[in-house]
Amino acid sequence: MPVEKIIESVHPETPGSASQVEQLKGAEQKIEKISTHPAEKLREIIKPITKTSSKPTRSSAANSWQEKRAVVIDNILAEGLNDIFLKMNASEQKAFKLKGEETVTKINELLSHTKVKVNKIIALIRDWLKLIPGINKFFLEQETKIKADKIIKIKNKF
Repeated sequence: MPVEKIIESVHPETPGSASQVEQLKGAEQKIEKISTHPAEKLREIIKPITKTSSKPTRSSAANSWQEKRAVVIDNILAEGLNDIFLKMNASEQKAFKLKGEETVTKINELLSHTKVKVNKIIALIRDWLKLIPGINKFFLEQETKIKADKIIKIKNKF
Protein backbone atom coordinates (compact mmCIF):
# COMPACT_ATOMS: atom_id res chain seq x y z
CA MET A 1 0.00 0.00 0.00
CA PRO A 2 2.74 2.59 0.73
CA VAL A 3 4.09 2.08 -2.80
CA GLU A 4 0.70 2.94 -4.29
CA LYS A 5 0.44 6.09 -2.14
CA ILE A 6 3.79 7.31 -3.43
CA ILE A 7 2.70 6.72 -7.00
CA GLU A 8 -0.61 8.54 -6.45
CA SER A 9 1.06 11.55 -4.81
CA VAL A 10 3.44 12.23 -7.72
CA HIS A 11 1.89 12.88 -11.12
CA PRO A 12 4.04 12.32 -14.21
CA GLU A 13 2.98 15.69 -15.73
CA THR A 14 4.02 17.76 -12.71
CA PRO A 15 7.69 18.08 -12.06
CA GLY A 16 8.64 17.07 -8.55
CA SER A 17 11.77 16.87 -6.55
CA ALA A 18 14.48 14.46 -7.63
CA SER A 19 13.95 12.27 -4.58
CA GLN A 20 10.24 11.86 -5.39
CA VAL A 21 11.06 10.87 -8.97
CA GLU A 22 13.63 8.32 -7.74
CA GLN A 23 11.14 6.91 -5.26
CA LEU A 24 8.59 6.65 -8.03
CA LYS A 25 11.00 4.80 -10.31
CA GLY A 26 12.04 2.46 -7.51
CA ALA A 27 8.42 1.78 -6.61
CA GLU A 28 7.51 1.08 -10.24
CA GLN A 29 10.41 -1.36 -10.53
CA LYS A 30 9.31 -3.13 -7.35
CA ILE A 31 5.76 -3.40 -8.67
CA GLU A 32 7.03 -4.81 -11.97
CA LYS A 33 9.24 -7.32 -10.17
CA ILE A 34 6.40 -8.38 -7.90
CA SER A 35 3.89 -8.69 -10.74
CA THR A 36 6.16 -10.55 -13.18
CA HIS A 37 8.05 -12.67 -10.69
CA PRO A 38 5.40 -15.39 -10.11
CA ALA A 39 4.72 -15.77 -13.84
CA GLU A 40 8.40 -16.13 -14.60
CA LYS A 41 8.77 -18.67 -11.81
CA LEU A 42 5.84 -20.62 -13.19
CA ARG A 43 7.33 -20.62 -16.69
CA GLU A 44 10.68 -21.83 -15.33
CA ILE A 45 8.94 -24.63 -13.48
CA ILE A 46 6.70 -25.66 -16.38
CA LYS A 47 9.38 -25.67 -19.11
CA PRO A 48 11.55 -28.44 -17.62
CA ILE A 49 8.49 -30.59 -16.95
CA THR A 50 7.16 -30.31 -20.49
CA LYS A 51 10.56 -30.86 -22.08
CA THR A 52 11.63 -33.85 -20.01
CA SER A 53 8.61 -36.09 -20.29
CA SER A 54 5.13 -36.34 -21.65
CA LYS A 55 4.24 -39.16 -19.27
CA PRO A 56 2.78 -38.45 -15.85
CA THR A 57 5.47 -38.07 -13.24
CA ARG A 58 5.91 -40.60 -10.49
CA SER A 59 6.97 -40.07 -6.94
CA SER A 60 10.66 -40.05 -6.12
CA ALA A 61 10.27 -43.20 -4.02
CA ALA A 62 8.86 -45.07 -7.01
CA ASN A 63 11.70 -43.85 -9.20
CA SER A 64 14.35 -44.79 -6.67
CA TRP A 65 13.35 -48.44 -6.36
CA GLN A 66 12.90 -48.71 -10.12
CA GLU A 67 16.33 -47.20 -10.64
CA LYS A 68 17.84 -49.59 -8.11
CA ARG A 69 16.14 -52.52 -9.82
CA ALA A 70 17.43 -51.29 -13.20
CA VAL A 71 20.98 -51.22 -11.82
CA VAL A 72 20.60 -54.77 -10.47
CA ILE A 73 19.21 -55.95 -13.83
CA ASP A 74 22.11 -54.27 -15.63
CA ASN A 75 24.61 -56.00 -13.33
CA ILE A 76 22.96 -59.38 -13.92
CA LEU A 77 23.05 -58.93 -17.68
CA ALA A 78 26.69 -57.80 -17.60
CA GLU A 79 27.89 -60.77 -15.52
CA GLY A 80 30.56 -62.79 -17.31
CA LEU A 81 30.52 -60.69 -20.47
CA ASN A 82 33.42 -58.32 -19.74
CA ASP A 83 35.99 -60.28 -21.77
CA ILE A 84 33.59 -60.72 -24.67
CA PHE A 85 32.71 -57.02 -24.64
CA LEU A 86 36.37 -55.97 -24.65
CA LYS A 87 37.11 -58.20 -27.67
CA MET A 88 34.50 -56.36 -29.79
CA ASN A 89 35.43 -53.41 -31.97
CA ALA A 90 34.18 -49.92 -31.09
CA SER A 91 31.07 -49.93 -33.28
CA GLU A 92 30.00 -53.37 -32.02
CA GLN A 93 30.58 -52.24 -28.43
CA LYS A 94 28.42 -49.17 -28.97
CA ALA A 95 25.57 -51.16 -30.55
CA PHE A 96 25.83 -53.84 -27.84
CA LYS A 97 25.73 -51.23 -25.08
CA LEU A 98 22.74 -49.37 -26.56
CA LYS A 99 20.79 -52.58 -27.08
CA GLY A 100 21.69 -53.63 -23.53
CA GLU A 101 20.35 -50.37 -22.08
CA GLU A 102 17.12 -50.79 -24.06
CA THR A 103 16.84 -54.35 -22.80
CA VAL A 104 17.28 -53.23 -19.19
CA THR A 105 14.52 -50.63 -19.47
CA LYS A 106 12.13 -53.05 -21.18
CA ILE A 107 12.78 -55.80 -18.62
CA ASN A 108 12.34 -53.30 -15.79
CA GLU A 109 9.02 -52.27 -17.30
CA LEU A 110 7.93 -55.91 -17.66
CA LEU A 111 8.80 -56.58 -14.01
CA SER A 112 6.59 -53.67 -12.97
CA HIS A 113 3.51 -55.52 -14.15
CA THR A 114 1.63 -57.86 -11.85
CA LYS A 115 2.00 -60.82 -14.18
CA VAL A 116 5.58 -61.31 -15.32
CA LYS A 117 5.93 -62.57 -18.89
CA VAL A 118 9.04 -64.71 -18.70
CA ASN A 119 9.00 -65.53 -22.40
CA LYS A 120 9.30 -61.84 -23.28
CA ILE A 121 12.20 -61.41 -20.85
CA ILE A 122 13.96 -64.43 -22.35
CA ALA A 123 13.37 -63.11 -25.88
CA LEU A 124 14.78 -59.69 -24.95
CA ILE A 125 17.92 -61.22 -23.42
CA ARG A 126 18.37 -63.62 -26.35
CA ASP A 127 18.04 -60.81 -28.92
CA TRP A 128 20.59 -58.75 -27.00
CA LEU A 129 23.09 -61.62 -26.69
CA LYS A 130 22.76 -62.40 -30.42
CA LEU A 131 24.69 -59.18 -31.08
CA ILE A 132 27.85 -60.93 -29.86
CA PRO A 133 29.79 -61.92 -32.99
CA GLY A 134 30.38 -65.67 -33.40
CA ILE A 135 28.38 -66.69 -30.34
CA ASN A 136 27.70 -70.39 -29.81
CA LYS A 137 23.95 -71.13 -29.79
CA PHE A 138 24.29 -73.39 -26.74
CA PHE A 139 26.17 -70.69 -24.83
CA LEU A 140 23.47 -68.23 -25.91
CA GLU A 141 20.64 -70.40 -24.56
CA GLN A 142 22.50 -71.22 -21.34
CA GLU A 143 23.35 -67.57 -20.59
CA THR A 144 19.83 -66.48 -21.47
CA LYS A 145 18.29 -68.97 -19.05
CA ILE A 146 20.70 -68.17 -16.22
CA LYS A 147 20.20 -64.41 -16.57
CA ALA A 148 16.40 -64.75 -16.87
CA ASP A 149 16.25 -66.90 -13.71
CA LYS A 150 18.26 -64.34 -11.74
CA ILE A 151 16.08 -61.50 -12.98
CA ILE A 152 12.88 -63.33 -12.03
CA LYS A 153 14.27 -63.86 -8.52
CA ILE A 154 14.77 -60.13 -7.98
CA LYS A 155 11.16 -59.34 -8.87
CA ASN A 156 9.99 -59.96 -5.29
CA LYS A 157 12.84 -57.96 -3.76
CA PHE A 158 11.79 -54.69 -5.40
